[in-house]
Amino acid sequence: MTDASSYQADALIAEDIDAYLDRHQHKSLLRFITCGSVDDGKSTLIGRLLYDSKMIFEDQLAALEADSRRVGTQGQNIDFALLVDGLAAEREQGITIDVAYRFFATDRRKFIVADTPGHEQYTRNMITGASTADLAVILVDARKGVLTQTRRHSYLCHLIGIRNVVLAINKMDLIDYDQARYDAIVADYRSFAETIGIASFLAMPISGFAGDNVTTPSRNLPWYDGPTLLDHLETVSLDADADRAKAFRMPVQWVNRPNLDFRGFSGLIAGGTIAPGDEIRVLPSGRTSRIARIVTFDGDRDGAVAGQSVTLTLADEIDCSRGDVIAAAGDPPETADQFEATIVWMADEAMLPGRAYWLKLGTQTVTANVQPPKYQINVNSLEHLAAKTLDLNAIGVANLSTDRPLVFEPYEKSRDLGGFILIDKFTNATVAAGMIHFSLRRAQNIHWQATDITRERRAALMRQKPAVLWFTGLSGAGKSTIANLVEKKLARMNRHTFLLDGDNVRHGLNRDLGFTDADRIENIRRVGEVARLMSDAGLIVITAFISPFRAEREMVRQMLPDGEFIEIFIDTPLAEAERRDVKGLYAKARAGALKNFTGIDSPYEAPEKAELRIDTTSQSPEQAADHIVDYLLDR
Repeated sequence: MTDASSYQADALIAEDIDAYLDRHQHKSLLRFITCGSVDDGKSTLIGRLLYDSKMIFEDQLAALEADSRRVGTQGQNIDFALLVDGLAAEREQGITIDVAYRFFATDRRKFIVADTPGHEQYTRNMITGASTADLAVILVDARKGVLTQTRRHSYLCHLIGIRNVVLAINKMDLIDYDQARYDAIVADYRSFAETIGIASFLAMPISGFAGDNVTTPSRNLPWYDGPTLLDHLETVSLDADADRAKAFRMPVQWVNRPNLDFRGFSGLIAGGTIAPGDEIRVLPSGRTSRIARIVTFDGDRDGAVAGQSVTLTLADEIDCSRGDVIAAAGDPPETADQFEATIVWMADEAMLPGRAYWLKLGTQTVTANVQPPKYQINVNSLEHLAAKTLDLNAIGVANLSTDRPLVFEPYEKSRDLGGFILIDKFTNATVAAGMIHFSLRRAQNIHWQATDITRERRAALMRQKPAVLWFTGLSGAGKSTIANLVEKKLARMNRHTFLLDGDNVRHGLNRDLGFTDADRIENIRRVGEVARLMSDAGLIVITAFISPFRAEREMVRQMLPDGEFIEIFIDTPLAEAERRDVKGLYAKARAGALKNFTGIDSPYEAPEKAELRIDTTSQSPEQAADHIVDYLLDR
């Protein structure tokens, strides 16, 4: 071959590669999950899809064959589940624990599949996989039929908003491809699906292990004339235009300011289209402007649509930061601080109503308090059950409130602005996923009334700096005694004070509360609100409460301006507090006559960074009070 012809051949090859890459880049992407009960064959099915789609490299195939002989569950045959069950614990037990994501592609479409666990214990992982899926393949073992987890996962898929559902009756080879058994399972599932609102689904018989009807039609299923699983995945309609037809929404992820001459707002467009000159509104502030430029890595654009990541510049200098939402000026989303929502609880520890959690919705992060559930949902019967809390994997409906307005839309209208997660403030663990139904009417009708006399003015009239002295410690530690001495000393200095004592408050404001964890949280929340109002009045507020949980003490701290919350840990060993017990409460708790008693059968979480620590074994109450007053006056 001459140099010229060699060059031409190389050029043609390069051209073919470029054309292939261009076609590949513009293929549609389908995200789907496999879900269902334990051992229904989810991982095996995905492994079979990857194998039959020629998406396994030679070295991977060799490793798979070796692993199948060593830890496989199919004898000398290839165990396709090992392609996605990557954790050692998964391989040892033959189950899926974590969510496994795999990418593969055919000539017609690209795919990202999430293999989700079937065990009820790992339902939270299934929710994670379903949250971004366009389609769900719900597997049913043909030998076992529709099980509790089948119903649970179907309900969750519908709840999450997945509208494309495939009911894959798997392991048909183990029932000799019995059509009557298949029809009975489909009928059983259809009766359940109708009750939860699944209007339509595609049922198909398959065998993930044998490959029947996975990528090619099976001669073992002559009575089935529908598509194969892969055919359906390649051709199912994705309503890509639906998001583009919505009103424009873009949660701001980042303020892009590389130099003094450029200020743009970067984010992923959640809905609608945008072009330079369009009028927009920034929420929650409500300020309006126009789009000046749409900036991308490849240069400025004349327009952008849902699903694209862009940087927008505005015609006016208005306040906009991460967490804000840029929206169409004439059709903005709602803003509120109280909502009704469905909550899926995903933590081992039960939900504590009233506790402050981080709520993350899109790019917004706020503090949220969840109220006791209105009801819990029985996934099997869809009954509404009375509940005071939600345990692991429970699904319920509850009201929640946030510390500042949240930009949102109902989940059925927008996943991006209607779906949220709750995060424990101390462990940073995700404890729940939620879907907003609507804002509460009272959130729209109640507004903060501005007053002319400010808290600074009230403090100036009293000639003092307001503060909240928060005494915390075990029962019998000496909180009330020392707090009383502190107030007497401050009174002699003509300071304006008020003492909120734990026992006294329970005679009136909190007389309806008991001593469960949830009631203790509500007790502290109410006291914190009262203390905040009193500090707004200019008072030095002194509180004496066990307040056993760090989260609630931190919640009160967040209610106040920086520096006004002074946490005072009255540090007394349990044995010493018990020895001082003049009320006999510890003895009752030890005898089992007093439940949920802090230090005995209910925990006390000692402060980690208290402003003051008082060791009552080395200081008298008088000395402790002097120390606290000196600290207060010196601040």
